[in-house]
Amino acid sequence: MSLLPSIHTRLDQARERHEEIGVLLGTPEILADQNRFRELSVEYSQLGPVVETWEKWHKLGQSVEDAKSLLKSPDADMQELASEELASAIKQREALEEQLNLLLLPKDADDDKNIFLEIRAGTGGDEAALFAGDLFRMYHRYVENNGWQIETINTSNGDHGGYKEIVARVIGRGAYSRFKFESGTHRVQRVPETESQGRIHTSACTVAVLPERENIEGVDIQTSELKIDTYRASGAGGQHVNTTDSAIRITHLPTGLVVECQDERSQHKNKARALSLLSARLLEKEKAEQAREQAENRKLQVGSGDRSQRIRTYNFPQGRVTDHRINLTLYKLEELLGGNLDMLIQPLTQENQAELLNELAN
Repeated sequence: MSLLPSIHTRLDQARERHEEIGVLLGTPEILADQNRFRELSVEYSQLGPVVETWEKWHKLGQSVEDAKSLLKSPDADMQELASEELASAIKQREALEEQLNLLLLPKDADDDKNIFLEIRAGTGGDEAALFAGDLFRMYHRYVENNGWQIETINTSNGDHGGYKEIVARVIGRGAYSRFKFESGTHRVQRVPETESQGRIHTSACTVAVLPERENIEGVDIQTSELKIDTYRASGAGGQHVNTTDSAIRITHLPTGLVVECQDERSQHKNKARALSLLSARLLEKEKAEQAREQAENRKLQVGSGDRSQRIRTYNFPQGRVTDHRINLTLYKLEELLGGNLDMLIQPLTQENQAELLNELAN
């Protein structure tokens, strides 16, 4: 891999900008403006790794040239030493070039955010609801493996187990960057327990991953456009069953979107959480409409989150899972359901990076 001239230009610009910000951060005007100081500090820290890696690349370039000069030495031992140093420097430089290409990729502004995770049973009746339960347990284990937190927002239980729908909030830095490729239709192939003939049934669930909005005022939600209902939360029993109307249902009248939250005992907290979820769904709706317009004349990219797109199949009889977006098949279904999602997330991330690098080069 080598760096294109356009990449060289961008890296030089990044270094100049880094130096410029370094000077600005020490000026009285910027120090007096805390918001501006915070913005520049974030930009400075983001440019730091790029500039540091770019400088290392330049130093290795000098090492390459020095080793090439030593190859001309009449001393055979010196030539052998120079040859080894040249090979090592070239290898290190290639690794830095790969790092630089990745560092220059446009960063998804939502990557570090918490998420709302929504799983809904689709075709397949009871079996789809049971599969929704399997998916939620898989994601729950993955969240725990990463040291994050998960809290349930709303559930609608299946008649014979699992969920018709479950909405949860995942709290953890980088949650969206890991989960964003999970949006879409997940299909399961297995023999239901009630199937006496041993026939394989196919069911499906849809998964939606929405980045949590930090500032719901950023989305235009008018109070007059909301219908807010309160009701008594249902629970599994014990102290979690509310005796007051603390659960909240909010209907956004212009779009018909409905969100519910009954996890918190406080009506105020449930309302705040429901508004946050509504904000995330409205933003997703806007993005989806824009993406549909952009995708009319180009290939659908990895991680588009199109609900109609069948993204993955889980085949229980064969212990097989296939991600259709990257044509990857693994015979490690049990490991995946146990929360080892990185075996799919990492290849999906790499594919997405390859797409972005291709765009960067053109």
